[in-house]
Amino acid sequence: MWKTNRGKANCFSRKSIQVDKRLDKKYTKEWFILLGLLLGVTVTNGFARFAYGLLLPAMQTQMDWNYAQAGWLSTVNALGYILGAISTLFLVQKFPSEKLFAFGLITTSVVLFMTGILPALEAQYSLRFLAGTFGAVSFSTAGAIASGLFKENALLNALSIAILFGTGGGLGIILSGAFIPTLIDVVGNGAWPMCWMIIGLFSMVFMPFGIWSALQVESSKPSRLTRSDFPLLKMLPELAGYACFGFGYIVYLTFLSAWMTAQSISATMITAIWVILGVCICISPFIWRPIFARFGNGIPLAMVLSSIAFGSVVPLLSPSFPILILSAVIFGCSVFMAPGAITNFTRKNLPQEMWAYSISIFTVLFAISQTLGPYVAGLIGDHFGTIGMGLVTAFIVLLLGALVALSQKELSEHS
Repeated sequence: MWKTNRGKANCFSRKSIQVDKRLDKKYTKEWFILLGLLLGVTVTNGFARFAYGLLLPAMQTQMDWNYAQAGWLSTVNALGYILGAISTLFLVQKFPSEKLFAFGLITTSVVLFMTGILPALEAQYSLRFLAGTFGAVSFSTAGAIASGLFKENALLNALSIAILFGTGGGLGIILSGAFIPTLIDVVGNGAWPMCWMIIGLFSMVFMPFGIWSALQVESSKPSRLTRSDFPLLKMLPELAGYACFGFGYIVYLTFLSAWMTAQSISATMITAIWVILGVCICISPFIWRPIFARFGNGIPLAMVLSSIAFGSVVPLLSPSFPILILSAVIFGCSVFMAPGAITNFTRKNLPQEMWAYSISIFTVLFAISQTLGPYVAGLIGDHFGTIGMGLVTAFIVLLLGALVALSQKELSEHS
């Protein structure tokens, strides 16, 4: 009897090992898919939108821009982002998310490289607009694709969404921060076109991995929705909170380097701050994973916005290196978790056929508010003679967004 039971136990053990191996193999492929999607977000989010903040001081000095003019170039990018986000609302109803992601990644990579080839101001306006448009198409669909990974494991699913936005965007900031300030310091302000070309080359290298990932995912059915299908009114607090995120966070990333330069902070220190910021963004998914996995209401977004707000205003306490590191750590450990928070909310509260549409709605509101942020902050900076007051404005808006998001309740089962 004992031998028989032991035989059965061994049999069950072997079966368990076989099941575990099958799961490991499945998860291995999904992690590689996530890696490719992550590199796509590095291009469309980390490079296309935030490298400009590092290059702003050189471009502003060479072109003799004031803060409002510099903010306007960022606003042009945001206007393109609005167009891309609105277009995606309709495109996801006709085309699979995977194809839209690949299209946006390819076109964004080309535009980033061309930004270094065509340095004339008129061309820069057009290219920044196109980078925003194509980047929005790819970025909006990336979250919907990643939400379909690890469906049977809530913790891994929450982690994968957080990694997509956190590590994806953070990697772009690390790579940009590692060479742009030093190259500008050594070569001079005229090196900014060269920097864009290097960013374009990075994008070309990452692009095939993102396309491969999109091809590996089971093709999603285009969303067939009517306005009455989508619970817009029930999601207003989350939507409003995310709009405040769009207005507030972009001020810090757009003007941080300009503010540090105005404080006579060295290129080496600026490089260190940006790399630390990027590293913290990369590790932020592991900090927020348990919160995303636990809550399906507005609490995660409210917590993220509060952290971003305090990280934004810390530099005003003192331009000293330790204070700037503290700011980079607080801001970096939270900023790219806002897209993760709304993607997590979408996945937990809506059926899968609504995921891409929902994220596109969030992205449209985000894009509109993001358009206003740099320009308003630039005007305030010009009025007071320091961009520091723009950072205070961002702090207030982000805290208001946190309070609003806190009132978001979990929706009824697939409302």
